[in-house]
Amino acid sequence: MINNAAIEINAPLEVLPLDIWRQLFEVNLFGQVAVIQALLPALRRSKGRVVNISSVGAESVLPIYGAYAGTKAAFESASDALRREVRAQGIQVVIVQSGGVKTVMAERSGPLSLELASRMGPEHTDLYGELIASTVRFQSSFLEHAVTATKAATKIANITTAKRPRIRYTLGVDAAFTVPLNRILPARLMDRILAR
Repeated sequence: MINNAAIEINAPLEVLPLDIWRQLFEVNLFGQVAVIQALLPALRRSKGRVVNISSVGAESVLPIYGAYAGTKAAFESASDALRREVRAQGIQVVIVQSGGVKTVMAERSGPLSLELASRMGPEHTDLYGELIASTVRFQSSFLEHAVTATKAATKIANITTAKRPRIRYTLGVDAAFTVPLNRILPARLMDRILAR
């Protein structure tokens, strides 16, 4: 079973409406949990495998990505707990920490952030306007060199069918670089790196 459903809406914490926060958690966390709960009996019978697609953002969060990254961090925590709960039942749980992948969701993310920013009042525009614009520029330029959806799907399929899968995988150059860096560098240094 591969859990890959997600939506991405990015804006500063102060200005992202709570109903959008709830929508993100409903799809990116609660929807995934509902599917897992429904399929666990079949997975138990088949000694199956759960492959949960997360994000590099669960560990290394860009500015304005708090809501999306929060859903992915929660999903990873739930996945870790699930793995420990069902291990003795013969079910494997694997987390894939994806970096940038060329998808429709990723392509819509930047324009959606800019649209939300256009609705901010003058005070929030002064506080966050340039931060949003620079983060969107960074993500848009990175997506030009990101993994294609086909390559990502091939890697996920290989993980899903691997004889002895690892507990965690990264997907994409950015994830392979950022996740280990985030684990060894002090948080303040990572803040400075991401601020650039």
